[in-house]
Amino acid sequence: MVDLNKDVKYVKTVGPNRVKLLNKLNIYTLKDLITYYPRDYEDRSKPKNIYECVDGEETLIEAMVAGKMSEMHKGRMTISKLTVKDQTGTCYITWFNQGYLRDKFQAGKMYRFFGKISIKGNRVEMNSPVFDEIEQTKNTGKIIPIYPLTFELKQSTLRRIIENGLVEVKNQLPETLPDYILKNNNLWGINEAIEKIHFPVEFSDFNKARERLVFEELLSMQLALLKLKNNYEHDENGIQFNKQVHMSDVINILPFRLTKAQLRVLEEIDRDMESTRPMNRLLQGDVGSGKTVVAMISAYKAVKSGYQVAIMAPTAILASQHLEGFQGILNQFGIRTELLISSITKKKKTEILEKLQNGEIDIIIGTHAILEENVIFKNLGLVVTDEQHRFGVKQRSKIASKAQNPDIIAMSATPIPRTLALILYGDLDISIIDELPPNRKKIETFAVRKNMEERVNNFIKKQIEEGRQAYIVCPLVEENEEMTLKSVIELAEKYQKETFSQYKVEYLHGKMKAKEKDDIMKRFKDGEIDILIATTVIEVGVNVPNASIMVVENAERFGLAQLHQLRGRVGRGEYQSYCILKYEGNSETIRQRMKVMCDTNDGFIISEKDLELRGSGDFFGTEQHGLPEFKIANLFEDIGILKKVQKISLDIMEKDPKLEQSENKKLNMLIRDKFGKRIEI
Repeated sequence: MVDLNKDVKYVKTVGPNRVKLLNKLNIYTLKDLITYYPRDYEDRSKPKNIYECVDGEETLIEAMVAGKMSEMHKGRMTISKLTVKDQTGTCYITWFNQGYLRDKFQAGKMYRFFGKISIKGNRVEMNSPVFDEIEQTKNTGKIIPIYPLTFELKQSTLRRIIENGLVEVKNQLPETLPDYILKNNNLWGINEAIEKIHFPVEFSDFNKARERLVFEELLSMQLALLKLKNNYEHDENGIQFNKQVHMSDVINILPFRLTKAQLRVLEEIDRDMESTRPMNRLLQGDVGSGKTVVAMISAYKAVKSGYQVAIMAPTAILASQHLEGFQGILNQFGIRTELLISSITKKKKTEILEKLQNGEIDIIIGTHAILEENVIFKNLGLVVTDEQHRFGVKQRSKIASKAQNPDIIAMSATPIPRTLALILYGDLDISIIDELPPNRKKIETFAVRKNMEERVNNFIKKQIEEGRQAYIVCPLVEENEEMTLKSVIELAEKYQKETFSQYKVEYLHGKMKAKEKDDIMKRFKDGEIDILIATTVIEVGVNVPNASIMVVENAERFGLAQLHQLRGRVGRGEYQSYCILKYEGNSETIRQRMKVMCDTNDGFIISEKDLELRGSGDFFGTEQHGLPEFKIANLFEDIGILKKVQKISLDIMEKDPKLEQSENKKLNMLIRDKFGKRIEI
């Protein structure tokens, strides 16, 4: 039996140096290696006559070497030239600094060459092609997979390593799907699918292989989520909160009116809280739709029913903001709220932990600090996680384990199209606040090129002169934190010393200590800073009603959903607010994306478009649900398979909710193998 957990360093041609490069790609085992799928393919299987070649196209030709290779030297550069011919014409091939090729070619012999064609007048040229002798198929004569790479690792090297891995597992992989699923859905077996996803003979092979692997990936995720949901739904040991505690007590004293959508969602939550099964609800709502007040009213019901509430926020800034809001409304009901974040003193923390355990604190608001083992509740009844995508399934279950089946509300301001939300959060019930409060003004959004910089800067000055404040957001520089920090600091220096020297300019980035970040955000909120330059650390941030303008540098590097989140930092006060997207590049996709941002402020429309234009990998970021990243599925392209799989999953779960029947044993193993460590199934 093949050992799929074998360390990849023992695969032929890997060794100690290459193993480090493979680890950078998250390839640690033989299984990781064979499931590292290509991102694209090059068709090097169909040769063209030289006469048919098109300028700028990558092309395969079969031609005879017309004479000896010539060499010339320019400084340190060696230029090697070779003339080849077929029955239709001549091609002139050039390589740079490839001296070892000198004796590779024999005059009069046939070879295959694959490379980019350049046509100058009637002269056909090709630069630095890959090649094979006519009877070989090492680099040509077939469809070649192209993989995502890391620096210092070549396509040809990774291809060879994966080929060696496939030789080790050839026809020995244990089938992961039951026969009836393969048969009913006309799917390939696992061995054929893995072989052909890497090295398809025809593109139809790739389509069949991909269909099988996508199907498995989506089916296992759906079944895992439905299994989780079943566990909740058949659990009648939830808390039944007091029916005599009315949410309207709080609703009636609010200084503003709730929207119809908020009232509808509160009804759903009230119904859940009064039932005997534990609530597991995803509360989705656009930036500024009023999710926090819904959480506050739900917390009131829990506390007045005799329970404690935990509110988890992704940042200390946001936690402090929630504290202010909760105390402002709930203090008048005698509800005791405290803040637990890492920056509080040891003495204060000890005091809070003691009070929490004794039941002298009703609502605790904090960051990940709430997950620590020494945080013990007397009677925890409701857990609210803010920005659901920052807390995976694992963390949700960790806090839920601090109590006997508490009710859970997971709030998210990242709008996800409803069809997808139902699939991705299959373990949760979903409530959507799809209406903004009537006083919210539309944020005017403009997309501009770099050459408009002066006009943008003058506009910022005008806003500051009128008493407003501005955010300037710097992009991440290709996942390179050092470069990102450098770009933030350089921009801040330029603005402090030159562009905006008359104003108070500060910067903020993720590497700063929590205390430093909180201090800067507090000063910005208090109006002591005019312009705040930041990375996306402000995406989930503090409420600054006086900030009316946001400029996003290199907006093309952000996803639409993220740009929408960022834009939601302004427009929180009475002033007309603006978002200016500075972008580079002129591709159709970039232009389309900028247009979407300028045309609509509706997060749900934006998220649909984002998914369509970027695919699901970028859309969801890494491990955002506590579920593994999709290795091959793309939720937009594969929506057809997704719907099919959802129906199949529901049918299976209806007949066999615990996947105990012999025909479903493979499915049970598949789920345990994929999700066992992440979620309790």
